[in-house]
Parts: sequence; structure tokens; C-alpha cells
Amino acid sequence: MSFTYDDVGATREQGHCPPGFHSLHVRTRLGEGEPVFRRAAEALLTWRMHRTLGVAIDASAERAAPGVDVTVTLAGMVKAPCRVVWTVEERRRAGWAYGTLPGHPECGEEAFVVDRTGDGTVWLTVTAFSRPAKWYSRAGGAATRGLQHAYARRCGAVLRRLSAEDPAG
Repeated sequence: MSFTYDDVGATREQGHCPPGFHSLHVRTRLGEGEPVFRRAAEALLTWRMHRTLGVAIDASAERAAPGVDVTVTLAGMVKAPCRVVWTVEERRRAGWAYGTLPGHPECGEEAFVVDRTGDGTVWLTVTAFSRPAKWYSRAGGAATRGLQHAYARRCGAVLRRLSAEDPAG
């Protein structure tokens, strides 16, 4: 299956939003320090954050990597097929982005990146560009975009909780 949009990988470019798409940018403070960063990165790269959100994830691999197919199912009914387009795993930055495939209710790309700044603060940044692809997402208009923002904020809240958990304790 081919992607449903042309600018594949464009979420790597900070602030880029192709013409005709709506942009999203939500940044959430997760905590401080290397252990928080490591736990957040692992939860993000292994789909744990998404599964903890309560969405079903069917992925062709246990870990995010370019080319991995992922279907997110919302409320047991809405299936959203995607493919990972890029990943990053660096000392202070980890994450990935996926792009929409045919059958997804939206058309576009979404990135989830955890980074640790120079002062040790750990952040999750969710960026995306999208436009409706199905009649019901078009009919939802601004409410659909509001749900996307709420989902991104929920990702931050869930990852904050997951990254604060001490696996030994």
C-alpha cells in the first residue's frame, strides 16, 4: 500500500505543514533526568504509550522502525492503518513518525519525539499535519481537530506517568 499524501517524512522538518493540511504541535513536560528519558523513550518506541492510552495497536514489529505497518483501532471500531516513515534513537532524543495508508480516516503524518534538554528536562512533542480523508472526519470539522489535540495531550499525560514509574519499585 502507498501513503495517502506526498510529503512523506516531512514531520522531521520542524514547523513544516504542506499546503491544504492542518498542523498540530503539542509539547508536554514529562519530568527530569536520564532515567525518565530512558523509560519514556522505551515506552514510546515499543508502542506501550499507545497501548496504555487504550487504543489497540497491531504492529508488524515489536519496536518502531521505518517500514513497520501499524493499525491503530479507536473505540474498537475505527481502524487507522499507518506505516512508520522515520525513527530517531539518539542520546538525548528518541521517537518516530507514521504516515497514513488507504483506509485511514485522516490523510497525513504524525510524529512522537521524546527529548532531554540541556537542563535535563524531558519533553514529549507530538507534531502532525493532516486533513480529512473520510466523510465522517470531514463532517467533524473543527471537532475532529479538537479530538486530535486532546489525543496528543493524553499521550503526554500517559507518557509522563509511564516514565515516572520505577520498574524496580
